[in-house]
Amino acid sequence: MNQRSDLHRRSGGPALAYSLRQGSGPTIVFLPGYASDMSGTKAVALDAWAQQEGRAMLRFDYSGCGESEGRFEDGTLTIWRDDALAIIDALTAGPLILVGSSMGGWIGLLVAEARPERIAAFVGIAAAPDFTDWGFTQDEKMKLLAAGRLERPSDYGAPMVTTRAFWQSGEGLRMLHREIAIDCPVRLLHGQRDPDVPWHHSTHLAGRLRSADVQTILVKDGDHRLSRPQDLELLIATVASLTR
Repeated sequence: MNQRSDLHRRSGGPALAYSLRQGSGPTIVFLPGYASDMSGTKAVALDAWAQQEGRAMLRFDYSGCGESEGRFEDGTLTIWRDDALAIIDALTAGPLILVGSSMGGWIGLLVAEARPERIAAFVGIAAAPDFTDWGFTQDEKMKLLAAGRLERPSDYGAPMVTTRAFWQSGEGLRMLHREIAIDCPVRLLHGQRDPDVPWHHSTHLAGRLRSADVQTILVKDGDHRLSRPQDLELLIATVASLTR
């Protein structure tokens, strides 16, 4: 099938890098995590499966991330949610399967609520809604408010930067205090050795979803990335089961 790698240019925002694979639907849309991009292991593995199966798939980078235009520190959860909506609306038609990793799970939930008529299924991989609330200590929150930015060590490379604007945006989009108005099938994958997003957040999220078709799949020895061969096989099998 044909695949395009290009920039989606729009008025009022940085151009967004994307890779669109034409094929049968629903279109699989991968939503990366914080400071991640569309070239990550899970996104690429899922895209390779989509190519093999002749499935439509969209990968993209939020503004300021990966190959998209803009500065990372200018990004907020609201801006990146709107990036996702803009590129989905512009480049896809018909039903979608959203696959969101970590923060991408939060953005995917927001997208699903904004476009309920289009969402055929949702897959969360260590989905992290509300992490601006539970993911920072009170001291870190005070430093964010006072200094405007916070740097924390990361196991994945350079220190992880969070800005006050991002944190405030996330606080305004919290979801776990209410019913989440999503009615499609939902699958939540989570490693029980995840040091970044404790696995019980997925069981809490499952209880907040309005959908009756929700399954939480725990990987006892899995970490946050869930990028080992067996983890990728689980992800692909989960998505495949939702395309039938």
